[in-house]
Amino acid sequence: MRKTFLLLLLSFASAWLSQAANSEKHVVLVVWDGMRPDFVTPTNTPTLYALSRRGVFFAHNHAVYVSSTEVNGAALATGAYPEHSGIIGNREFRPEIDPKGPFGTDSLAAMRKADELGGYLHVPTVAETLQQQGYSTAIAGCKPVALLHDRTERPESAANIVLFQGQTLPAGAIAALTNVLGPFYDHGNSKTNRDMWTARALTEQIWKHGVPSFSLLWLGEPDSTQHGTGVGSPQSLAAMRNSDTALAHVIAKLKEKGAYDTTDIFVVSDHGFSTVVRKVDMVANLRQAGFNAARLFKQPPARGDVLFVGLGGSALIYVIGHDGGTIDHLVKFLQTEDSVGPIFTGKARAGTFALDDAMIHSSEAPDIAISFGWTSNKNLYGASGSLISEAQGSNLTPVKQEATHASLSPFDLHNTLVAAGPDLRQGFVDSIPTGNVDVAPTILKILGVKPAKPMDGRVLVEALKDGSKSSPSVRTKTLRAHATLPTGKWTQTLQISEVNGTRYLDQGTGQFTPEASR
Repeated sequence: MRKTFLLLLLSFASAWLSQAANSEKHVVLVVWDGMRPDFVTPTNTPTLYALSRRGVFFAHNHAVYVSSTEVNGAALATGAYPEHSGIIGNREFRPEIDPKGPFGTDSLAAMRKADELGGYLHVPTVAETLQQQGYSTAIAGCKPVALLHDRTERPESAANIVLFQGQTLPAGAIAALTNVLGPFYDHGNSKTNRDMWTARALTEQIWKHGVPSFSLLWLGEPDSTQHGTGVGSPQSLAAMRNSDTALAHVIAKLKEKGAYDTTDIFVVSDHGFSTVVRKVDMVANLRQAGFNAARLFKQPPARGDVLFVGLGGSALIYVIGHDGGTIDHLVKFLQTEDSVGPIFTGKARAGTFALDDAMIHSSEAPDIAISFGWTSNKNLYGASGSLISEAQGSNLTPVKQEATHASLSPFDLHNTLVAAGPDLRQGFVDSIPTGNVDVAPTILKILGVKPAKPMDGRVLVEALKDGSKSSPSVRTKTLRAHATLPTGKWTQTLQISEVNGTRYLDQGTGQFTPEASR
């Protein structure tokens, strides 16, 4: 009898503790990689559309530039511009990590080496800040970008695991997941199976003993399918519906655990997408123009050698020794290329903007950054936004892609943000410019935690129930630069929106006009 009473008491205490844990505030951040906001419809994404109607739809949300995954993964994790987070490209050249060429910024080995050298990220993440304050977190991603939120080594006995691309920190924790869910695998170019596996791993296993204060779920679709089949293709729409199913699964599990009414859900994409209309081999063009350019150094480079790092819709160009003469000649050459859009240099030169204008002047920044040209033309599926892209992939071989991103096109920079929950306004469309950089400070505000360091992003007070209902101050400005060249004139523009000191890049253009056309 006494044993039965004790068991009942323990059972009651366990249920009470679980209920108490789930009565606290929770935030779940779900990332749909590459999701464009114009595809959030009742047909394509019924769950996400319903969430946007219940809560807040951010009509003018912005990715940070370079508009690619790792850069915006860092912005979402830290609330910092790329120049302050330290991540400005999916691939970067840092000789102390790899003297021969660029490395993938999603590489755990590179993260570890950079941390040894002084710090991979230059500012704390939301997860790190919360953990230091005693809050629980759960990080799960179909892709390695999830590591940007929490990459800390931990003992095998650690309860707080990080899941990334079917691997875990600590490494041994993956066995408990695969024993229940089976292997982490997929077929073809789609990541739909991996997304659902990761969503189940988070909600069914990592949440097994309660929903943490902060959870991240990073889905790989529709990005993967859009790259291969195009924006708006039947396959891409199917991938969106799969992400919508994963979101519905998250919501169902929150309800099952009694945490739905105390959870704010943010659904965001890292960037938008554009149709590729032309590919250019910039290294071949540079060599033909007389530059000693390469994508990978086969021997130690000399002063003035050029390393070209293609990122799809943008590129980073590193000049060994930061040779000023070479940089000047490169800029003048790029200004005559019909594929090139806005050009950025360490300090503004004739016809360029400074790297600071794009918020990408990190301590490891290149000498030159370029965004390729774009138009608003529609593709065969009726999706607006076309782009010129660099021809080579991360493995230095030609890539076959129907669509890509990373440029200063508004179709790459304009991305999805939806939020709903007890702390958010209901049925509200936020028409004020917002950005991925604002997500981190807003999450910390909801959880009542002060950032460890000031963040570049702002708290989205206009979207919070207890926030200001007055409209923040909005300013829009356009930067212009031009250069007169022997064969014509170069002009470029950069449109910027600013809200209470936080800057968002709207779009950038560049054009060379030959002398005969002027």
